[in-house]
Amino acid sequence: MAAAPRKSPAKATKAAIPQLPWRRPEPAPIVLVSGPEEVCAERAIAGVRDYLKAEDPSLEITDIVASDYTSGMLLAVTSPSLFGEPRLVRVSGVEKCSDAFLTEALAYIEAPQEGATLILRHNGATVRGKKLLDAIRSGVGGGVEVPCPAVKRDADRFDFAAGEFKAAERRIAPKALQALTQAFTGELAELAAACQQLISDVEGDITEDVVSRYYGGRVETNAFTVADTAIAGRYGEALVALRHALDSGADPVPLVAAFAMKVRTMARVAGSREPSRQLANRLGMKDWQVDRARRDLQSGWNDRALALAIQAIARADAEVKGASRDPVFALERMVTVVATRAPFGR
Repeated sequence: MAAAPRKSPAKATKAAIPQLPWRRPEPAPIVLVSGPEEVCAERAIAGVRDYLKAEDPSLEITDIVASDYTSGMLLAVTSPSLFGEPRLVRVSGVEKCSDAFLTEALAYIEAPQEGATLILRHNGATVRGKKLLDAIRSGVGGGVEVPCPAVKRDADRFDFAAGEFKAAERRIAPKALQALTQAFTGELAELAAACQQLISDVEGDITEDVVSRYYGGRVETNAFTVADTAIAGRYGEALVALRHALDSGADPVPLVAAFAMKVRTMARVAGSREPSRQLANRLGMKDWQVDRARRDLQSGWNDRALALAIQAIARADAEVKGASRDPVFALERMVTVVATRAPFGR
């Protein structure tokens, strides 16, 4: 039996990052959660589940792996039970779905079962199931999409972390938030976990000292210390900082990544006289990132020095990822070029 039309939630907006639990008026009968960012996808799926559970604690939840799907399974788990409990069906790995699932899912969305909510998780890694995705995106069956694209921009990571504290109604100092996002430049899940740890462990406002106490030993934080010192032109201190970072277990790859992120930001800001806020909006950055890059540029940087640094960082990136047998020498050469603003060996 076809479902009665239900009010569909509006599509996700701005960066499509579901930082907060699902807060739509009512989940749609079909929800497509797409994209590679797993932490955001998990939030979206959990939000639908929590909403439906709060609406009716007798909710029946079924999980299906799309690659292992057998014919008839979807109809069986979405059909009304004897007592008419609501049903939530979560399908994972739609990007690897079987032919049987694809055929039956396309038929199902044309006439969703009343009282059933179907969540389809597709990580976007392949185009498998494109016909199904296109149908949902066009509104067939009242379906909606929650996009979860990879979070790569510094500004988006900053917004994500800020959203974590806002959702918990906790205050964090801007510099503390900046330090936290710089300390976790890898998986978004790590940044989310760090935010939650501070929220649960720390009473009162979260300051820069608190973040330093918890995460000051992070490899990424050491990496930014080395980068900041070299960019400031303090050559000797930069080499000492590099040695300390390596002695404490720092991985060469995130060390190079820290240099790349900061110098790339400097290159984007260089030469612009726009107000910080206007330039930040145009470049998809935060005001403080623009201000920091401009301060860094004042320590003896020009177009030639930036070009040399970018070339040195690109070379070091390749070498620490296997193009050289001596990643430590590659790092030292990169630090030398960045700190002295001169080609290596001069």
